[in-house]
Amino acid sequence: MLQPGVLTLAATPIGNPLDASVRLQRALGEAELVAAEDTRRLNRLVSELGVEPSARILSYHEHNEAERTPVLLEALAAGQRVLIVTDAGMPVVSDPGFRAVRAATEAGFEVTVLPGPSAVLTALAASGIAPDRFAFEGFPPRRDGKRASVFEPLAGEQRTLIFFESPRRTAATLAAMARAFGPDRPAAVARELTKTHEQVVRGSLAELVAWAEAGEVLGEVVIVVAGAEPSAASAAALLGEVLARVEAGERMKDATRAVARGVSGVSASELYDLVLAERAR
Repeated sequence: MLQPGVLTLAATPIGNPLDASVRLQRALGEAELVAAEDTRRLNRLVSELGVEPSARILSYHEHNEAERTPVLLEALAAGQRVLIVTDAGMPVVSDPGFRAVRAATEAGFEVTVLPGPSAVLTALAASGIAPDRFAFEGFPPRRDGKRASVFEPLAGEQRTLIFFESPRRTAATLAAMARAFGPDRPAAVARELTKTHEQVVRGSLAELVAWAEAGEVLGEVVIVVAGAEPSAASAAALLGEVLARVEAGERMKDATRAVARGVSGVSASELYDLVLAERAR
């Protein structure tokens, strides 16, 4: 049962409405204020669940979080049962909600969570890639240069990496990953999870690039990339090779990228910092 004056975050189905928890259904019926990322999707969900909410419905998305958060706090202060739901999955995780959680806790209100479906964990479990240590990286930048600047420091990361991506940018993102992590790095693309046309494609990044470029990628996409294999080579041991390339006329940034690309467990940014430190001596 929802508690008065408590901010509740509720996970919603990522595709199949039958994944809705009993607690979510009860919460939708009990709430006095529901902040929804998309009110139309909320209306569709409650209709599919057979729930008749009596709550005030408030649009609450990334473009109006700042102005709408005080409304949520006012409702909490008045002792109302306030619920936040997003289009799919858990609020806050690459979705609206964090601003409200921070404001509510700073104001002394309790925050609780109704757990449920997660695209991150569903994709990880289905990927066939090591799940023991992983990092969720959210959506990569849209532009090539910024995307590369995010991927390159992750080249030596030994944890499994998980990303969300738009279907329109999936092919370009996989190609950028292949350049940064190496074409042979194991990965998986999970699309339309829990829906009728659910698909998980597994292979090397090079194979996934070919798959994505061969046809139109549709639906919501999660990309899972295996972590780098531990390497006996240290960054310091590669310093000489980078310096030799630089002395031969190669740009330092290009040299560090080229050397790091051939060695797992060592990032280009780490090598770059070592070269700067060596030159400063």
